[in-house]
Amino acid sequence: MTQNLNPAVAKVLIRLHFPLDVMLLCVRWYVAYPLSLRHLEQMMAERGILVDHSTVHRWALKLLPVLEKAFRLRKRPVGRSWRMDETYVKIRGKWRYLYRAVDKDGNTIDFLLPAHRDKASALRYFEKAIAQNGEPETVTIDKSASNLAALQELNADRETPIRIRQNKYLNNVVEQDHRAIKRRTRPMLGFKNFRCARIILGGIEFMHMIVKGQMEGDGIGRTPPEQFYSLAM
Repeated sequence: MTQNLNPAVAKVLIRLHFPLDVMLLCVRWYVAYPLSLRHLEQMMAERGILVDHSTVHRWALKLLPVLEKAFRLRKRPVGRSWRMDETYVKIRGKWRYLYRAVDKDGNTIDFLLPAHRDKASALRYFEKAIAQNGEPETVTIDKSASNLAALQELNADRETPIRIRQNKYLNNVVEQDHRAIKRRTRPMLGFKNFRCARIILGGIEFMHMIVKGQMEGDGIGRTPPEQFYSLAM
C-alpha cells in the first residue's frame, strides 16, 4: 500500500506510527462532523482502538495540509459570480474573522483566516481566491467598507473591472453556507493558535467542498468518504 501513497502523505507517515486507515478515519470524522477530540477518543475506544485525543489532534495537523493540497489539484472550476462575506471563529479566547466566498450555485470559492479584519486582509483574500480560481465577473458583498475598498484597489489595475454589488439579500447563499462551517467548529470550543485554526479550518473547508461535489476526476461516482481517502493515494 505504501508504494501507492501520495508522496507527501508517505513523508508524514514516517513520524506517525499508527495504521493509516485509522488515522484517516479519525481525521475525516473530525472535519466532517460536529465532534470534539474527546468524542473521537471515546468512539475509537468503543472499537477497541486506544488513542489519546491529543494524538488525533496531532494527526489532523500533520495530514490535513497535504490532503488539502491534493484536493486543490482536483477542485472543480467555480462560477464567475461570487458572493463574499466573513464569519467568525474563536482563537485564544478572541473572535477572529474567516473570509469566505461561494458562487451563485453555492460552490465554495476559497477561504482565508487573517489576523485582522481590514482592507489589507480583504485584498489578500481576493488575491488568493483569484490566483486559485481565476477572475470573477461579479462580486457581491455586504456594506463592508474594507471589502469595497479592496475590490476598488483591485479594479484600479484592470482594463475590465470586476463588477461590485453591495446587497445583503443576495449574500444569503454564502451566509447559509457559513452555518455548515460553524456547526463543525462549535464542539471544538475555539482554537489555541492561528496555525491550528488555519489547518483545521482548511480541512473542514475542503471536506465541505467534497460533500458539495466540488472534486473532479476520482470524485466521480465515489462517496465523499471515498473521495477523501483517495487524496492520500
